[in-house]
Amino acid sequence: MKRTPLILVMLLTSVLASGQDYKLHPVYIYSFTKYVIWPDANKSGDFEISVWGESPIIKELNTMASLKKTHDNRVIKIKKVESINDIGKSHVLFIPAAKSKNLGEVLAKVGNQSILIITEETGLAQKGSNINFVVKDGKLAFEMNQASMAKQNLKASNELTRLAIII
Repeated sequence: MKRTPLILVMLLTSVLASGQDYKLHPVYIYSFTKYVIWPDANKSGDFEISVWGESPIIKELNTMASLKKTHDNRVIKIKKVESINDIGKSHVLFIPAAKSKNLGEVLAKVGNQSILIITEETGLAQKGSNINFVVKDGKLAFEMNQASMAKQNLKASNELTRLAIII
């Protein structure tokens, strides 16, 4: 019987663990839709969550969207975008780690549009993302950049800010 190299086992475990982690992200994102306040102009029609590029979160978000509506009974639509120009009028933009080096371009494109930008790479909340997923003490948590949210005319409820790591 051949032995599997330890590095291969570690890689597979890492891949499986990261896939499992994405099961919690949609729960958080759904909660954000309830506890972030968008301007009145953004409160009609479907609620659009965009994901930039390939990410396992798309499958999980689609599952969540098929089961839930926003707190104000709007349909949640998940959209995969391939370029910054495809962002459009999304309510939420999730930028996976693989695309995180482009945060500056995204922020320039979005400007002061009311799009909640969510990232998952260390240091991105300090660089301007609104919410950044982090692992703290082995658990999924999130940082919130209130100045960035204010720039985009988004307001987080007190319930949400109490749970966040404020940047």
